[in-house]
Amino acid sequence: MKNEKPEFNLEDLNQKIFVQDEILALAKENSPRLLNKFRLVYPDFFNKLSAIQGNLKNSELIFCIYLKLNLTTKEIATYTFVTPKAIQNRKNRLRKKLSIPSEMDIYKWFNDL
Repeated sequence: MKNEKPEFNLEDLNQKIFVQDEILALAKENSPRLLNKFRLVYPDFFNKLSAIQGNLKNSELIFCIYLKLNLTTKEIATYTFVTPKAIQNRKNRLRKKLSIPSEMDIYKWFNDL
């Protein structure tokens, strides 16, 4: 009986890393292409979000992407040219809109989504 392991495809791994790097670069540039690129690569993310809250604006979806990318408040503030306090306020509004419990880490919530 042969021990079969799933094949490890280095090309697929390199492609995945490249796409993740590209998405992160778009986020850092605050690029308008970020939403469409993320939607193409991770369509399930948006399906799950819309199942929870169907009427999120594009700006809120982009903010969700930043949180899904595990960017800190300070990083998001820097990339979007606003204050960290404004980002904290957006997190709180989004937390209410998505019914994320206050005791739950918002980054963990997005990672589990």
